[in-house]
Amino acid sequence: MDRRLFTLLFLIVINIISACGQAVSEGLSCSENQQAFESSCYEFVALQRSFLNAQAWCERDGGHLAFIQNDETQQFLQKHLQSEQDWWIGLVSTSINLTLDLQGVLIWLDGSDVSYSNWLSEAMLETGYGYINTDSGFHWKTTSNSSQQFNFICEFELGRSLSCLDSTILHCGSDQVIEVDESYYGRKTPHYCRSNVSSSLTASLEQCSWVSVLDEVAELCNGQQFCTAVADVSSFGEPCPALGSYLMVEYHCKDSESCFICDTRYEEKIIKYSAIKMDKNQLKNSINTELMQLGGLGDTEEFREDLLSDISATLEEPLQQQTEVLDFASVLSRMTGDKDKVNVNAQENAGCVLDILSKSLKSISLDNITARAEIANLLVVSSSQILAAFDKDKESDISGYLLTMVDSVQSFLLTNKTPDLEPIIISSPNVNIYVNRISPANLHKEPFHVENSLAGFKLPNLGSDVLSVDEPVDVKMTQFNIDPWIEGQTIHSTVAGLSLSKTNGSGIPVANLTEEIEILLPRLDTSVNSSVLDLRNFSTSIINITTPNITLVIKLHPSEDLTLLLLMGYETQPTSENNVAKVTLPQQGNTQDERYTWVLGPSDMAVDVGVYNLRIRPVVSPGVKSINASVTITSITAQCIFWQETRANWSDYGCRVGPKTTPNITQCLCTHLTFFGSSFFVMPNMVDPSKSAELFSNFAENPVVVCFIGAIFIAYILIAAWARRKDLQDTTKVKITMLEDNDPFAEYCYLLKVSTGHRMGSSTSSRVIVTLQGTEGECEPHHLTDPDKPVFERGGVDLFLLTTPFPLGELQSIRLWHDNSGDHPAWYVNTVMVEDLQTEQKWHFLCSSWLAVDIDDCTVEKVFPVASEAEMKGFSNLFFMKTTTDFCDGHIWYSVVSRPPSSNFTRVQRVSCCFSVLLCSMLTSIMFFGIPTDPSEQTMDMGPIKLTWSEVKIGIQSSIIVFPVNLVIVGIFRHSRPRKKKTKKEKKQKQSEPAQMEKDIPYETASPLFDQNNVTVDFLIKDIQRITYLFANAMRCPVPKTEKNREKEDINALLSQLQDLIKQQHLIQKNNTSSVFWPYTHHLSKQLENLEGEVKLMGPSDFSRPGCYSQVLLQVQGMKKLLESLRSSRPTEQRICSSSPKKDSSRKGLPWWFVYVGWLLVAATSVISGYYTMLYGLKYGKDRSISWILSIVISFTESLFFTQPVKVLCLAIFFALVVKKVNFEDAELINTLRKKTSTRADGLNGVQLSKRDCTRSYYQPPPSSDIEKLKTNMVKQQKARALIMEILVFLGFLWMLLLVAYGQRDENGFYLTQYIRQSFSNDISDSMNQSDVFTWANTVLLKNLFGDRPGFITDGNSKLVGGARFRQVRVKKDSCEIAKPVNHAVSHCNAPYSWENEDMGTYGPGWDELNFVNGSEDINTAWQYQSQSALKALPVWGMIALYRGGGYVMDLGSNMQNASSKLRYLFDSTWLDMYTRAVFAEFTVYNANVNLFCIVTLILESTAVGAFQFRSQVQSVRLYQSTGGFQSFLMASQVFYFLFVLYYMFLQGKLLKRQKWAYFRNKWNLLDLAIIILSWSSLSVFIKRTVQGDKDIEYYQNHKDQFPSFHDTAVLDATLGYIMAFLVLLACVKLWHLLRLNPKLHLITSSLQRAWNDMSSFIVVIFIILLAYSLTCNVIFGGKLSSYKTFPDAFKTIFSLQFGIFNYDEVLSSDPVLGAIIISTCVIFVTFVILTLFVSIILEAFSEEQENHKPSEEEEIVDLMFVKILSLFGIKRKKTEEETRNSGKTT
Repeated sequence: MDRRLFTLLFLIVINIISACGQAVSEGLSCSENQQAFESSCYEFVALQRSFLNAQAWCERDGGHLAFIQNDETQQFLQKHLQSEQDWWIGLVSTSINLTLDLQGVLIWLDGSDVSYSNWLSEAMLETGYGYINTDSGFHWKTTSNSSQQFNFICEFELGRSLSCLDSTILHCGSDQVIEVDESYYGRKTPHYCRSNVSSSLTASLEQCSWVSVLDEVAELCNGQQFCTAVADVSSFGEPCPALGSYLMVEYHCKDSESCFICDTRYEEKIIKYSAIKMDKNQLKNSINTELMQLGGLGDTEEFREDLLSDISATLEEPLQQQTEVLDFASVLSRMTGDKDKVNVNAQENAGCVLDILSKSLKSISLDNITARAEIANLLVVSSSQILAAFDKDKESDISGYLLTMVDSVQSFLLTNKTPDLEPIIISSPNVNIYVNRISPANLHKEPFHVENSLAGFKLPNLGSDVLSVDEPVDVKMTQFNIDPWIEGQTIHSTVAGLSLSKTNGSGIPVANLTEEIEILLPRLDTSVNSSVLDLRNFSTSIINITTPNITLVIKLHPSEDLTLLLLMGYETQPTSENNVAKVTLPQQGNTQDERYTWVLGPSDMAVDVGVYNLRIRPVVSPGVKSINASVTITSITAQCIFWQETRANWSDYGCRVGPKTTPNITQCLCTHLTFFGSSFFVMPNMVDPSKSAELFSNFAENPVVVCFIGAIFIAYILIAAWARRKDLQDTTKVKITMLEDNDPFAEYCYLLKVSTGHRMGSSTSSRVIVTLQGTEGECEPHHLTDPDKPVFERGGVDLFLLTTPFPLGELQSIRLWHDNSGDHPAWYVNTVMVEDLQTEQKWHFLCSSWLAVDIDDCTVEKVFPVASEAEMKGFSNLFFMKTTTDFCDGHIWYSVVSRPPSSNFTRVQRVSCCFSVLLCSMLTSIMFFGIPTDPSEQTMDMGPIKLTWSEVKIGIQSSIIVFPVNLVIVGIFRHSRPRKKKTKKEKKQKQSEPAQMEKDIPYETASPLFDQNNVTVDFLIKDIQRITYLFANAMRCPVPKTEKNREKEDINALLSQLQDLIKQQHLIQKNNTSSVFWPYTHHLSKQLENLEGEVKLMGPSDFSRPGCYSQVLLQVQGMKKLLESLRSSRPTEQRICSSSPKKDSSRKGLPWWFVYVGWLLVAATSVISGYYTMLYGLKYGKDRSISWILSIVISFTESLFFTQPVKVLCLAIFFALVVKKVNFEDAELINTLRKKTSTRADGLNGVQLSKRDCTRSYYQPPPSSDIEKLKTNMVKQQKARALIMEILVFLGFLWMLLLVAYGQRDENGFYLTQYIRQSFSNDISDSMNQSDVFTWANTVLLKNLFGDRPGFITDGNSKLVGGARFRQVRVKKDSCEIAKPVNHAVSHCNAPYSWENEDMGTYGPGWDELNFVNGSEDINTAWQYQSQSALKALPVWGMIALYRGGGYVMDLGSNMQNASSKLRYLFDSTWLDMYTRAVFAEFTVYNANVNLFCIVTLILESTAVGAFQFRSQVQSVRLYQSTGGFQSFLMASQVFYFLFVLYYMFLQGKLLKRQKWAYFRNKWNLLDLAIIILSWSSLSVFIKRTVQGDKDIEYYQNHKDQFPSFHDTAVLDATLGYIMAFLVLLACVKLWHLLRLNPKLHLITSSLQRAWNDMSSFIVVIFIILLAYSLTCNVIFGGKLSSYKTFPDAFKTIFSLQFGIFNYDEVLSSDPVLGAIIISTCVIFVTFVILTLFVSIILEAFSEEQENHKPSEEEEIVDLMFVKILSLFGIKRKKTEEETRNSGKTT
């Protein structure tokens, strides 16, 4: 039984222990960024910190730098460490002051010994701070420099809490409680909590002690799950006053139910406040840790937002203790102190916390008035700070929280308050609170107000119906200096509220009182408009009201007591009968100010927007005409409004503005209580015109605005004169041109409107020809020209009248071409409109094409079809039509330059309208300039543009003032009809108009002027044939055949043929009433009538046969009668343009005399605006006037060049997408011009001999062959221009490139490097042993490295940057195999240096592998291999091999004594031995005289033989840019250089897009691509070098005693130099390519190309021969002579032999016979035979190329280019005989 009981108990114990063990493992809980191991949490902090800062970082959360007590911990840490970073651990020296002079042992921070170590090698000097070096395999190292910045590892021990304050937080997991084991306060170790303690601790540590606080902490925390352990310092004093104390608590957590079996130590170090439920005092202390970051680097908006969010989430219920409320109110006050770091979310969270704290006031009771006031004050201050943050953006809704706080705090302060005592007032910058408990009898006796504030309330006697007579009343007054509500209108005063309540907290409603409550509200803006009026002149003051339904307060201050009559008129001068309001002052009042105050509210008059005239008239006795008195007028606009909670908006119901309103205070009289505010509207600045003389007397002190306005007037006069001249020129352009080549007998008229585009070069100098194609036929070609004006100008519109013998029917297309003549033949035709003047039908042709041989389609002839309605309403057409119209005519500013000549709105009128608009805008701008805005007003932030509501209102008011009057002026000028000028002189000349018309038409001359000798038989024959041809062509029938010999032609036969043709066509067309035959008969009758006149002019004697004269007349007359009979059979005839009267539509527009009204308005607005602007400027002062001028200039420029164009484009897009209406604004003008234009059909008198000359070449389109020639010539000219531009651009590019390339170099760098090489190469021999190396280092190296001036080398001009270091590379022992025959004689074999043989091991002093001791880092590195990355070095090229950048390093320091002792130590320790292959002395110097850094590497190389050879590498780098003019010029050159690169990138991009893959087959394209790539590479390397240089310099400045590695910067600088060198090389090659067009250079290139096949064969032969001789010489002389020691050296020597560069003596002295044979055969065979044949091949190819050379197209381009260049200088180039011969052949 006992056994079984024992077994049962054993199993129970085992289960309990396992359960507790599981609890232990589960209790180890670390935060997300921590790792758990054994009984600690480790945090790996990847932040660069010094040792002390790293320890302070860990101590902040109760931990310390990590202790490594065993190998398991070491292996655990290694798994989580980042490579290539060093990590601090909690290892320090026992030396108190931590200097190198005192020795000691290394211990952990808590003073415990180091029982486990992982040293790289045992240190000689046990001093410094410990860290883990990842490059050495995670071994430990020490450094004496605690300011070095490494990453660090924090350890948080479970059950152990460290705090540098007098309190810390302890807590355990669920179902566990705290059991304190030990706790003390003071200092046991000097290494804890040292962030603010100096490093010298010897004296201070002796004064330190510690005090056990176990009982106090145990009493406070035992049995608690969470606890704040506090040490009461006041009871025992400060144990360590000099160094400061810390609190250490060791505890464990025990299970409340099973802790008698086992316990666990547990503590979670990082607490997420939103996830842990703890008592509020403990939470407050936890937050204190985070509050330490306030004001530091981590203090950001996000930090405060997160912390406030955590507090808000944790405080879900009201607090119960006053200390809790006080603590959290203090925290809230601190968190909201910086308004710039409290964003919208933080404001909401702070409001939630404020709401909880306010509600907590109801659950606590305090009799201590001081404590109660302290809590209330903190809450009010917090509210004020939240409100200040809210004022930044006004996006958060915090009004509810603030009102809750105010009510809670007021009720809290009124608790147990005795009635009728002093009020309690709490003031803060933005929130003020007043509370008091008053008996009802005393309520109306005194006003309620807050100290230092003008806001106040004065209650009337409320009576017993509102108040209880026996019960005291609680008065609560609140004042907000910032409007806390988001909604509603902007408030321009403080917001104040007053409420009455009973002592139990229930409210007392106060509304609909019979007596008004007086409320005084301070105004935030105290600016007013004041003016002084002289009553002798019955002066009138102007008041501008900008907002309706406001209250206007007018305050008068007369110079003496007077009775004044005030009359108010709206936009008119008031009179006694005609006014909107009037009053007689003084009125009744308590003060002078009240008696002379006139309040005009909405109930007194309808206050509308506009200008009010206030007339003040003194009331005097009869007989008194005037008095000598004046009065000062102050006008104030105000409004009293209250917050209406139900509608969430402001209202003015039941409130009015009182007479006590001043510029500083608004008096509101209301019949209810709530929150009140005052709003005022923007009033312009006022100026008194009666003080003009006084203001202008200050002109000498402030002439700015007056001179500015004067300059504008002068500019207007000059521009108006120019505009008038342009208007006169435009009058000649407004006409319909009757074409000179119209047939005088053709009477069917078409009107052509041709629009030329606005593109650059759109105008043409060519002859433009047009033909119309219709369904009934095609008209003859017509030359579009006007002898009186230029046609087809850029953006111009030309009107032409074209006549045809018959109607063409429905037009189908129009054909345009030109002869490509003149200086600028290219023509861009935009649109063409053709109108049939008989039927008024219109056809539109959307051309939008170039007619040019070198642009677009490269053609001068095109046929354009008629545009359909859909095409007319297309987006492209409507958009460009609307844009063009708006810019050229609609936009008042741009149209001054581009005004269409047909517009009635002249340029002078446009300039005048611009002048008026500008002056009016300036006046409105200066009126509102400088008006202060409410600082609490919300700002609309739109990126760089910030607007306030006041500014928006000012803009709207200004537009309302300026826009209407100027719109009227522009409308008058634009819509006024031109005046008809009818004079007597003009009426007398009316009869001579046909003669004038004839004068305008060259080929129309009257019969008396005809030369009768011009009319011959041949002339008649030609005329008859022409008439027959035109008739047959119109009828589309064959032309009758005629004799080629005109002498055999018979006139009678020709007339008979014409008559037969008429009859034949009549038979065919007699039933077709719509045929062309019928209208053509009228035209044919005119021609026959003219033919009859020609016959009569000749007479019978001019005919060869008798009777022929009469027979011809009879035939002609017979045909005339035939045509008349034919026409009589068809009564209806087609209308002609002269016989059809047009409908005289009613004329639209204003009468002509309205122009004078417009000019009157321009003059009035301009003069008045300019005058008042000058008055404002004189009033403002000089500085303010200059500021205004700058603002108006910037505003005007922005509007003119940005706002207005954008507006036009947006309107055009809307018009094209939505309206889709085609407007032809010049239709009315065309109708007017058409009525004024008479045709020649009505005015033909006599015989018309002049006929159209159809033989002119331009009546036919240019032949295709001519077009091709023109294209070829144009292409050549373009190529010539492009070549000139390409050469000039490239020369600029090359110049910039050379400036950039040589700007990076300095010739002083050569002298500096040469001097350093010579200084350190003294006493260097060709063969040096290890002892010689140390001798050279101790003498030459140190003497030059540490000069006479401390910190400078050699002569004291170059500063030693940091320290120098000695480095060696070694080979491994027995790195090669010993030959077997000598194996017994030689015991060691050490190979030459190679990367495979390099030794990278770790040794002790004397290269001992067994001796590991602790020592200083500087000494250890001499025996420990350090990698290239650790040393920040790069591989080095030597004479023998390429060496790695790593090795065994000894830093020499920055002084000679230290360096000499270290060299002595190395020498004594046999640092150099048989395994050493190279020794490097590395240092960097800076010479300020030439502003250059020099990175110096002195190399001593040793082969396996054992002798050292000296070599130096010195590279100069400029890291500091020079100052001065040249540096600025160089920077500008760099900018221009990359602008050139961007230009070339654009060109190459276009070329790549055009050529696609063929682009990469052109070697010159690849050259340009390489230049571009190298250019951007140079920029990237330059930036990288600059950044790396700054890093290296920063490292040096932080570690001035260490060796700073500038190798990376040097490599980048060298790379930049190589890139720039290759850029210069490629640029020069491209220059050669550009000069390829030179005939001589082209000949050389062609000769080399011709000879290349033969040359390539000979090059192979030459190479083989040189290769053979090189190999032979290397084999023979390689072991004897340095020139042949390797194959590359031998090849270089043999190749130099061909140029005579050879050392014959060394070869002959080495082997006279064999050397002479080799050299002689090489010279004879290669030089005299092979090279001679090679040269002869080139010469032969050159001669063949000369004989067969043919000029290429490029040479012609070059010749054309030279001709153009010479023509620029007025030099004519003479043609050579060959050119003359070639041109003759071409002809």
